Amino acid sequence: MKLSRIAIGAAIAASVAALTFAAPPMGGDTPTGAARAAPEFQAIDTWLNSPPLKLEALRGQVVLVDFWTYTCINCLNHLPHVKEWHEKYKDKGLTVVGVHTPEFAFEKSTRNVKDAIQRLQIKHAVAQDNSYGTWKAFNNQYWPAVYLIDKQGRIVYSHFGEGSYGTTEKKIQALLAEPWTASAANAPSGKPK
Repeated sequence: MKLSRIAIGAAIAASVAALTFAAPPMGGDTPTGAARAAPEFQAIDTWLNSPPLKLEALRGQVVLVDFWTYTCINCLNHLPHVKEWHEKYKDKGLTVVGVHTPEFAFEKSTRNVKDAIQRLQIKHAVAQDNSYGTWKAFNNQYWPAVYLIDKQGRIVYSHFGEGSYGTTEKKIQALLAEPWTASAANAPSGKPK
């Protein structure tokens, strides 16, 4: 009896340790010198709520890329904030793109994704990434995951999992307030010439 309690205790401790090490990184601001150019959307099966988008064509806007899937409870808890940011800032220079990357085979169905978009009342663009092309291009590993891309096309902020909604919104506001000129995007460091 005592041995089985020890074994159960050891199993619980190992599970807690595994979950702790498996927790997503915090993300946050990317240091200025470490900001990298955002990769283009790749291998998108279908665009929903929008014609196909290209990040190059979105220069001068702030882009929020949200990796999600419609059966992920964390994504569903996170979604109201993404929808709110879209509504609040779409006319101020923010473009929201939900990259739907399936965890399960049935989530690859465009009909199922369309039904989820309607049920969840999603109005922003949704890119169906069944082959994980965009997921891999961003080196993403989590649902949900948010990446903010500045007006020059650089990833400058990320957050993985739920939470940090106030911090993310403040970063959106700060990025929207930054000036942008077409020549700024062509400067070597992303700084105006």
